[in-house]
Order: sequence, then structure tokens, then C-alpha cells
Amino acid sequence: MTESKNRTIHRILDIEVDMFLRVPTGEEPSCRSHMEDMKLHRRGQFSTWSEETCESYLNDLREAERKGVNLMTVKYARMDNLIPPYSDNPLIQPITDQFKVWQQDMLRDYPNVMRGARDIEGFSNYLKGELETCSGQTLKLLYKDVEGFAARGKNMSVAVYGYLAKQSGYDSLEAMEQALAC
Repeated sequence: MTESKNRTIHRILDIEVDMFLRVPTGEEPSCRSHMEDMKLHRRGQFSTWSEETCESYLNDLREAERKGVNLMTVKYARMDNLIPPYSDNPLIQPITDQFKVWQQDMLRDYPNVMRGARDIEGFSNYLKGELETCSGQTLKLLYKDVEGFAARGKNMSVAVYGYLAKQSGYDSLEAMEQALAC
């Protein structure tokens, strides 16, 4: 990963964490006490995106801040169906459909790594809520990234978890799967 992309991801995470900490909740969610894990997972996700897509998403976050919109609040409100769709961009569905295939592959091929993960419907709901917060430009660029992975026969979910495995001290995703089988 280039230093420039790394800086962009760092800026994204700074804004996302700030927004996440301000999401109104009835009770304190447990994930707030595991912010480093959340940041690691988000870093893994962004590691698979092109630098251009990351920069576009950073611009989305900055624009939302300028308008006083907390995109994390919107995402979680959409996940819980508390608000109507935030975006009806036609790229949301094909991106979601491809990720569902990739996630099903992860659930099948890496059951120990995926133990406790969201089921496919929960995953799809989360992803759609997140994608609805992205601008049309970011969705267009992400769709291009997704198409590129698919055209090369690669699985973006495997790439994310491969990143997480290496960051967690494993040589590979396969090594992490074996270690978690015990």
C-alpha cells in the first residue's frame, strides 16, 4: 500500500471513528469498547479499494461533516430500517450481489475465521446501509474496483480477511483458519 493511500485511510478512520462515537444509542454498544478492532477491520476493507475510491470516500465524509450529517448514524438507522433509503443509486445492488457471493465463499471456505460473523442477510443489510451513504462517484469507483477483482477471479472478501490475518500475526488466511480450528 502506498504511503499516500495509507494517509488517506488514516484520515477516513479518524472521521469515521468520530462519527461512530457520536451515533445516538439507547445503550452503549459493546463495539465502542473495541475501537481498535473496528479500525483494523475498516482498514482491511479500505486496503482492497483503489486509492481513487478511498479518496472519493474521504471526500464523501468531509462533505457530510460540512453539511452536519453523521454518515454512521445514517448507516445504522438504515440497517435498522428506521429511516427510508438514503440513496437509490442503481450500483448499490450489483455491488451488494457480488459481495454476497464473495461472503458466501468466505463462510464456506473459512468457517473458523467466520465463526460469529453476520449471516448473509445481515451482511447484505449492513453493506446496503453503508453503500447508501456513499456518493455516486464513490459507488462508481467502488463498482470499478469490484469488477476488477471479479475479472481477475479474485475475491475481495478473501483479500480483506487475508489482510486481517497478516495484521493479526498469521502468515496467511489459511494459517489463521487452521489456528482457529483448535
